[in-house]
Amino acid sequence: MSKKPRILVVNDDGITAPGIKALIEVAKELGDVTVVAPDSPQSGMGHAITIGKPLRLDKVNLYEGVEMYKCSGTPVDCVKLAVNKVFKGQKPDLCISGINHGLNNSINVIYSGTMSAAVEGAIESIPSIGFSLDDYTWDANFEDCKKYIKEICLQVMKNGLQQGTLLNVNFPNNSQPIKGIKICRQANAKWAEDFEERQDPYKRNYYWLTGVFQNNDKGEDSDVWALNNHYVSVVPVQFDMTAHHAISSLNQWTFDV
Repeated sequence: MSKKPRILVVNDDGITAPGIKALIEVAKELGDVTVVAPDSPQSGMGHAITIGKPLRLDKVNLYEGVEMYKCSGTPVDCVKLAVNKVFKGQKPDLCISGINHGLNNSINVIYSGTMSAAVEGAIESIPSIGFSLDDYTWDANFEDCKKYIKEICLQVMKNGLQQGTLLNVNFPNNSQPIKGIKICRQANAKWAEDFEERQDPYKRNYYWLTGVFQNNDKGEDSDVWALNNHYVSVVPVQFDMTAHHAISSLNQWTFDV
């Protein structure tokens, strides 16, 4: 009898988030599931790791038939501990992160704890995917995502991913039916940020991050376009951040030292 694939499920919204419950339900159809997730929300943590204080890893029983651990650290800590302590160096066949409550398209991929967990999986040479839904509410409906998650996971397990590459998958909101899947590039879009200034009861100033998402990309092959037109966006992502195209230009510089 063939051995079932071993699937690591992680997230950044915390181990009790509805998004990870939906992802676990899909993963259970595909293989043996192990969950290592933060014990509290860790959104916007990016690729942060815990240094200088101990990490806690405690076994929990939330869903039947699933090995689960809550971690006191970041999403990246969760993947590192999973590989080193839970799987004991025997790496899983697939690492899936999410389903995030909120989009991780365009520039958001840099800040995302969801995507950073998937990136860490890819660094460990594990085929990895991050999933996010355009709904920030705690009671978001993830049902429409499930068949697409299953199909994308099956394709990755069948075809593999190039070394150093992972997938960033975003789902449009539930305002209308999903039209299908689009393979995309990351849009040229960013947050125009502002900091709202307020005062605490002691008259000390503090600041609350706000902003507006600005899309400067008119192309019809980007993740922003796909989501705005109600497609699932799939963007291949790499963690090699070298600007290879700039090397030849920089080699023309003359350094007077």
